[in-house]
Amino acid sequence: MKKGFLILLCLLIASITHAGTYRWVDENSQIHFGDRPPANAAPEEVTLKSATPAADAAVDERKRRVNEFLEQSGRERAERNRIKAEQEARSAKLESRCQALRARLRYLKSVSGIYRLNNDGERVFVDDEENMQLRRDFQARVQSECDS
Repeated sequence: MKKGFLILLCLLIASITHAGTYRWVDENSQIHFGDRPPANAAPEEVTLKSATPAADAAVDERKRRVNEFLEQSGRERAERNRIKAEQEARSAKLESRCQALRARLRYLKSVSGIYRLNNDGERVFVDDEENMQLRRDFQARVQSECDS
């Protein structure tokens, strides 16, 4: 374990500093690596080669599938957001329309008579039966459009 750590440390330091790496054997027959060998040892200079990552077709395929998944997820999310925005816009428009209809209904309840304008632009009040029918029809329209 200690040797492996020492070797790994030496490899990392060597690649960072680009200094020469030496290998030597001590009095206890242990192999050591370092950038400065001790004076009492017979060092051997070692050339370190950094490993290049192998191009693996399976890895490339996984990366491609992950990228496709991310792109598809992004498109689906954008579509959901678009649909949600459209629904919210429709709901806001309906709510605005219903507020206007309810305001007109309150107005109809507050006035005593309903009139129409004739061809001359004069007010002609409707009779009581038609007045009640117009109020019921408008009430039904508000309920059907807004309370569903």
